[in-house]
Amino acid sequence: MKTLSIGMFDSGVGGLTVLKEVRALLPQEHIIYFGDTARVPYGNRSPQTITKYALESALFLLTKGIKLLVIACNVSSAFALPILRKRFPIPVIGVIEPGAKEAVRCTKRKRVGVIGTKGTIQSQAYERSIKGLDPHIAVISQSCPLFVPIVEEGLEHDDVAYLMAEKYLTKMRHSRIDTLVMGCTHYPVLENVISHAIGKDVQVIHSGRETAKEVKETLKKRNLLNNSGKGGCEYFVTDAPETFKDIGSRLLGEPLKHIKSLRNMDIKDFLLSS
Repeated sequence: MKTLSIGMFDSGVGGLTVLKEVRALLPQEHIIYFGDTARVPYGNRSPQTITKYALESALFLLTKGIKLLVIACNVSSAFALPILRKRFPIPVIGVIEPGAKEAVRCTKRKRVGVIGTKGTIQSQAYERSIKGLDPHIAVISQSCPLFVPIVEEGLEHDDVAYLMAEKYLTKMRHSRIDTLVMGCTHYPVLENVISHAIGKDVQVIHSGRETAKEVKETLKKRNLLNNSGKGGCEYFVTDAPETFKDIGSRLLGEPLKHIKSLRNMDIKDFLLSS
């Protein structure tokens, strides 16, 4: 069991920022990443559709033989996590709970900001998770829809990134928060831009980094840590492998290798043929 892989899925490339943190913390583990690039983005889908896609992604990864599953997608974590935990016999970790826990731990004024895509913000998943841990914390949320295309176009160092961060975060900066959760897996690429806009007195929480810590702790508790493996990653996508490779290489800071495309095969067909 220790030598089995960690499975991880997202609607596209953003979840690679989570993979990067898991790999940094657990270099001896092998990770299988699934990007549902044919159906990205998930944020404008219904909760039922998002859950259906998440189940299909998880089932695909289970055919590869995994010991733990990471939902490296905020909106999928918001809607599908309880169902996946109920249906699958392996540990399932989302990105919302770890980020919420760290925000609750860090805040001193009990005022936490959350930024994310429209789908994640509308789900109120971070607010529920934070208030479930401490009902006295005020949660101020803001969707930042243009951050994702800015990252995917490689404009994270451009003036447009700083201008949009100012536009999105000015109101939040004046709301007296002392902690800010980056509730989208693309946003860590903009961490310096976000920190500059929100101010040095606000602690910025990287949900992917906190997720990686929970992955390690969960594997340790279950005696599933691979202490002798060489580590490595392989990637599966449902469409546009070259685009995934280009953007993903920038997100990881190194060339992506071992990408396999399933674009000519429906996920359900693959499962039936496996």
